[in-house]
Amino acid sequence: MDETRIQLLRTSESVDDLRRLTEGQLPILADELRQFLIHEISERGGHFGANLGVVELTIALHYVFQTPGDSIVWDVGHQAYAHKILTGRRHLFAGNRVLGGISGFPSRSESIFDCFGTGHASTSISAAIGIAHQAGSSNSARSSRTIAVIGDGALTGGLAYEALNQLCGCALPILVVVNDNQMSIDPNVGGISKHLRQLKSKHASDRASSFFEALGIPYLGCIDGHKLEELIGALRNWDSNPGPGIIHVSTCKGKGYPPAEQEQTRWHAPGRFDKISGRSIPEPVPAGPKFQDVFGQTLLDLARADHRVVGITAAMPSGTSLKIMMEEMPDRCFDVGIAEAHAVTFAAGLASKGARPFVAIYSTFLQRSYDQIIHDVALQKLPVVFCIDRAGLAGADGPTHHGAFDMAFLSCIPNLTVAAPRNAEELRLMMYTALSHDSGPFAIRYPRGHAPDCPDQGPIEPLMQYSAHCLASGSSGMVISVGTMAAYVAEALNRLGQPADVAHWDLRFVKPIDPKLLQFALTQPFVLVVEDGCTRGGAGSAIGLALIEAGYKGTFQVAALPDSFVTQGTPDELYALCRLDSNGIQERLLALISAG
Repeated sequence: MDETRIQLLRTSESVDDLRRLTEGQLPILADELRQFLIHEISERGGHFGANLGVVELTIALHYVFQTPGDSIVWDVGHQAYAHKILTGRRHLFAGNRVLGGISGFPSRSESIFDCFGTGHASTSISAAIGIAHQAGSSNSARSSRTIAVIGDGALTGGLAYEALNQLCGCALPILVVVNDNQMSIDPNVGGISKHLRQLKSKHASDRASSFFEALGIPYLGCIDGHKLEELIGALRNWDSNPGPGIIHVSTCKGKGYPPAEQEQTRWHAPGRFDKISGRSIPEPVPAGPKFQDVFGQTLLDLARADHRVVGITAAMPSGTSLKIMMEEMPDRCFDVGIAEAHAVTFAAGLASKGARPFVAIYSTFLQRSYDQIIHDVALQKLPVVFCIDRAGLAGADGPTHHGAFDMAFLSCIPNLTVAAPRNAEELRLMMYTALSHDSGPFAIRYPRGHAPDCPDQGPIEPLMQYSAHCLASGSSGMVISVGTMAAYVAEALNRLGQPADVAHWDLRFVKPIDPKLLQFALTQPFVLVVEDGCTRGGAGSAIGLALIEAGYKGTFQVAALPDSFVTQGTPDELYALCRLDSNGIQERLLALISAG
């Protein structure tokens, strides 16, 4: 990028530099910052629209408040790029979301300005109340301020209302900035979004009381989030007050880049693109469809044939590809907003009256509904199908988004079947099988990205016996792969050559475990389980326990994700880092064969 076009930005390497600027210079800084973001994200990818939308708001917050003494908590974190750049990380931004670089989300280990790490939604107000309580009063004339920046999309999550309930009864200096752009990744749904639209459409003098005022929290709005003078005035006005408050700010997701303003869902995280034309830069595309698209098309096929089938997602119709069914059958698809716990209990209610709900939620977000899975679904043996996207290592989004724990936290729940397809054909097979499964909930986990083996789009027979599948025979040892780890295992075995004589089994069902697989394993000198979940409590733990109980005397090992949070990077980089790529698996096999 031409550095001469970002003169103010180059000289604003800290918040102290920012505060030395005059208010008249701030719009110039905002333009330079926006152009810097467009250039950098077009070259390297990342979250785009949300970050362009909060440029002025970010400048105003750091200009008015004495950060880092005053704390800014960013909800979700998709909108924190400008914050990172203004707090001394512009020179590091080329490493955003790459292995060894800075995180795409706020991270406490990265900067004192990132007072609270955020990757999931609706957490900011709760965290802000905790931060403010602990900060207490200082000896200075001015107590520290805590600011929670929460989008209207995150206000669909129940945790935000639990926090607002507490906020209305406290006298701490906490400001909630509602960044209202009418979007999550897809357009927002529900009553809160409708209420905020009504507030934006009326003047302060003639509008009805806001929801926040009804709770007893002072409310100011709606402020134009792209007018710095108006923003700074509103923030300074609140800064003189001792207690909590709400400032409602209206912004445009993708502001300053016309294609992103016009197609906001597409430009949430568009990948690399030509910033002049807006055209995507083609990346190497693996053969086969995306797993999420196989899910979406298969669900539509099932719904066409069975009127009981409904689809549910928590603000991710595009990300999960539920939109494929939603476009044809909108009355049988439900986007409940960023409310995963509600999505699960809603599905349980539907299932209790004869529906067959397919709940599509990312692995990392499904963690938020664990109590509901146990009490509302599994305990009642309700036939809810969980379609768990982004299982395993999700890539550049990093540890907040990796699906590392689903096999461990689901496999211990009674009445719940857990499946892990290795390719597109098996995903379709699992979904047909799940529909025919009447004795309890059924979970299917699959990764982000393209699926090997494009399936025939025709009808498919459900798998009535939940069996593993032998992919390669052998008698000198056994490898059991979980889901798409089969490809890495097959490559490692091919490198060993034929004399290795190692059997390879595709587990397919993490729970229940196929007795035939266990019987075969008992005859082998070693058994290696390769999985893309956590080491403790996953598929390997379950197989190892079963083998011990059966009296297995051979060598047993598990190759899985380490007992630590895995960093960001491409999936191939991360699996190599965890020794779960073909090279790492080959090394393990050579050691096992040599020891035998």
